[in-house]
Amino acid sequence: MIKEIEKNMTDKMEKTAGVLKHELSSLRAGRANPSILDRVTVEYYGSQSPLSQLANISAPEPRVLMISPWDSKSIPAIEKAIQKSDLGINPSNDGKVIRLVVPQLTEERRKELVKLVKKYSEEAKVAVRNLRREANDQIKKLKKDSKITEDELKKSEDETQKLTDKFIKELDKITEAKEKEIMEV
Repeated sequence: MIKEIEKNMTDKMEKTAGVLKHELSSLRAGRANPSILDRVTVEYYGSQSPLSQLANISAPEPRVLMISPWDSKSIPAIEKAIQKSDLGINPSNDGKVIRLVVPQLTEERRKELVKLVKKYSEEAKVAVRNLRREANDQIKKLKKDSKITEDELKKSEDETQKLTDKFIKELDKITEAKEKEIMEV
């Protein structure tokens, strides 16, 4: 039972770390990265579709993203969706492809992005701590129901804390790497 609780907690913590990586990958760091367009959805034939399903997205140069739509009729809709997104990049097209020139980040914008990175990181840490609390509550319930001994309770609480510390360190590494990438000029 305890192993099952710990496994469940570990799986959820890994997902939390994955979510943080995904959130941070969509932040613009001055370099053209196709993942910054992951959140962009386009109104296409009456329904919202992820941009990645309507076009091929590539980065032919360090600061240029090229979007090659499968259907050239969707270019205006894609441009409109990019303009409505919070990316702050103006698209330009030549009738076949859309180009996005990723502007160099100002020092002020870099600091804003680092604050955002820290906010996402803190949210992930809170989620990990909540998972620890849930696991400890489940373990304490097993003790209350006399399904485990006091020693097993202490041992599993220690194990839960070790797992929590491990994932907090991992989240810190992910955050630090993204901050370094953003502050790189």
